[in-house]
Amino acid sequence: MSEEKRDPGNDTPGAQVEAAERRLQQAMDAVVAAEERATAEIRALEVDLEKERQAGAEALEKLRREHAAELERERGAKDRAIAAAESRLAEIEAQTDAAEKRVEEAERRTTSAAGSSADVETRAREAAAAWLRGQVEAIRREAAQR
Repeated sequence: MSEEKRDPGNDTPGAQVEAAERRLQQAMDAVVAAEERATAEIRALEVDLEKERQAGAEALEKLRREHAAELERERGAKDRAIAAAESRLAEIEAQTDAAEKRVEEAERRTTSAAGSSADVETRAREAAAAWLRGQVEAIRREAAQR
């Protein structure tokens, strides 16, 4: 009724229906526009989400590749260290074998020298005994001549 007082030309029910239809159409247009904006915003968010997923997947793959490369470098370094240690061990074993052979040779020489030393000592004693016998003989001859 308040509209009837303001607009005396709109006092017919048909005019009121037209006005209500116009307001309804405007409200529907506003709803459709809001729905289109919401749909567009949702699509934009979905695109952003997909971009973020893709970026995350790429970053994860990059980290995996870097980690694999780092592991490979570490394995290579470990293998090189093991090879160097094995080489050094082989050198030490060779030096140990050579040292053992030198010790065995020294022991053999010592044994031989000890035997030679005993022989030399025996010959020296025999020579000393022969000399003493010679001296005793000389003294006897001298004594016999007196």
